[in-house]
Amino acid sequence: MAYDVIVLGSGPGGYPAAIRASQLGKKVAIVEKESLGGICLNWGCIPTKALLKSAQVFEYAKHSKDYGITIADAAADFGGVISRSRGVADKMSKGIQFLMKKNKIDVIMGFGKLIAPGKLEITAADGSKKVEEAKNIIIATGGRARALPSLPIDGVKIIEYRKAMSLPTQPKSMIICGSGAIGSEFAYFYNSLGTKVTIVEFMPRIVPVEDEDISKELEKQFKKQGMTIMTSSEVLSVDTSGAGVKAKVKTAAGEVILEADILLSAVGVVANIENIGLEALGIKTDKGKIIVDAYQQTSVKGIYAIGDCTPGQALAHVASKEGINAAEHLSGHHPEPLDYNNIPGCTYCSPEIASVGYTEKAAKDAGYEIKVGKFPFIASGKAVASGATEGFVKVIYDAKYGEFLGCHMIGMNVTEIIAEAVVARKLETTAHEILNAVHPHPTMSEGLKEATAAAYGEAIDI
Repeated sequence: MAYDVIVLGSGPGGYPAAIRASQLGKKVAIVEKESLGGICLNWGCIPTKALLKSAQVFEYAKHSKDYGITIADAAADFGGVISRSRGVADKMSKGIQFLMKKNKIDVIMGFGKLIAPGKLEITAADGSKKVEEAKNIIIATGGRARALPSLPIDGVKIIEYRKAMSLPTQPKSMIICGSGAIGSEFAYFYNSLGTKVTIVEFMPRIVPVEDEDISKELEKQFKKQGMTIMTSSEVLSVDTSGAGVKAKVKTAAGEVILEADILLSAVGVVANIENIGLEALGIKTDKGKIIVDAYQQTSVKGIYAIGDCTPGQALAHVASKEGINAAEHLSGHHPEPLDYNNIPGCTYCSPEIASVGYTEKAAKDAGYEIKVGKFPFIASGKAVASGATEGFVKVIYDAKYGEFLGCHMIGMNVTEIIAEAVVARKLETTAHEILNAVHPHPTMSEGLKEATAAAYGEAIDI
């Protein structure tokens, strides 16, 4: 066979899988239909963070007097902000090209389709086809924005995240349907630059997968920033016949019409599993996802699947680890299966959100007797000095053994701090070790220790 491994898709799951397989001595090819790095690098994680950084810098400029600095007439150049974001994505994509060459991985541009076990038909942009063979194939086709019947995406007035980060002009007003990570991040970005933002969320609270206290705090901060928040609400239909959009929204109080320049649909992702040959090979799927075992193997020997096209959390870092595990398993190693209850989730709006493990409700529902501690950043010297006192750290421990059940944070830089909780939980650390590990002062990270102290009635600074 020509290859030991062919990886279908070069996103944050696919390219690490290819590199790890190459490191383990395999002859590897990667097939990509669009741009190396996939959605995350080109249209997701990375360019979005560039946009959010620009928004944060603008916020600093607008509030510079709070820091004793005067900046006259600070203005956001929307085109410049978008251009910087695209430049960051292009730079990172070139980095993936370098990594492919460095690791001697063949890059094949085109759309790949399974036609038999170990055989992949690749259709190039010009329509030409060729067949490549491999002992193992890793499916890493990712996902795309989910489209609801009531929100037909036209790319002009009803848009999804890709268009939201490359609009030619800044809209004066925007309705955002969905308040998960994507919806909340774009809400913060556009609101910071001066767009009037209304969030419509079907669930009773925004960022509904987070702990209830986190949702309440983010809603409070978003409203303080000037956004309109509508929870327990559903967009029934959208009229795009006029200059902008008119959305009919069902609320607890009845139906209302919202008007805006544009509507962003951010109602989740759907897996890219159509037309890639799953049915022909009998690869099992369920609810639109490819079924895999603990080592990412599908129901067909020699074919693995990773990332957003499988049932795990649709997160870049999950896809990366699944890809590495698949590469190691097909190479005869015995990787440790992922613990999906110890996956950190991060939302990069401002204030940031980061969490891992059980929410308070989930811990109670699982039958744990718990101790809960909270440390507000208003009591943190570093937060006060930084002018970022919003938010808190919340920790949840098992009352009997001190097991670290969950950690939930909202505030400045918490997406960096959460790794401590992830590692602590991985090492089966208890509250005792957190309390006795000396944290540096003044830092935001000592909030984790302080929240733990609060859970046990030993808080010093609150």
